[in-house]
Amino acid sequence: MGPNQEIEIKFRVANLRELSRKLRAAGFRIVTKRTHEMNTLYDLPGGILRGKQQLLRLREYGAVWTLTHKAKKKTGRHSSREELETAVADGEKMEMILRALDFAPSFRYEKFRAEWTDGKGQVVVDETPIGNFCEIEGPPRWIDETAEKLSVTPVDYISKNYATLFEDWQRGTSSQADEMTFEAVKRHAH
Repeated sequence: MGPNQEIEIKFRVANLRELSRKLRAAGFRIVTKRTHEMNTLYDLPGGILRGKQQLLRLREYGAVWTLTHKAKKKTGRHSSREELETAVADGEKMEMILRALDFAPSFRYEKFRAEWTDGKGQVVVDETPIGNFCEIEGPPRWIDETAEKLSVTPVDYISKNYATLFEDWQRGTSSQADEMTFEAVKRHAH
């Protein structure tokens, strides 16, 4: 696993309290309490990055901003892709720079995220407008061992990103929401 390699799986969470109990029992401790996160994906005209299966994301997580580039995904049982990420001192200025370079927002999604660790890898718990999810990120064997401790089997693994999960949700619900934000999903609820 290279230093810029992200390997993870997601799964749906039916009961957040039960998941927290299982994480504690498996030796995990909370690193970051439930924190609001807003993500904006950027692309060039014509969806050039999306066409190359790449992603450019500006994230505001609490008071911390990061800019992330993810390369084409390799999907087996685990999702794996090259990821480059850096801290951004001023998110609004970074957005102005992206727009000056012809990048425009292509998709926004938000969630409340809590981060957990056992010292070997990271588990994040995401409360999103389309349901609750958990991500397990780390070495492949550790991912599978952690999933087993949380009563999650490979059949439960999700390798899709949030944009794709949102598209699936839109089709399944016929929602007219155009972004995965709490306000947009609520506004277009049936």
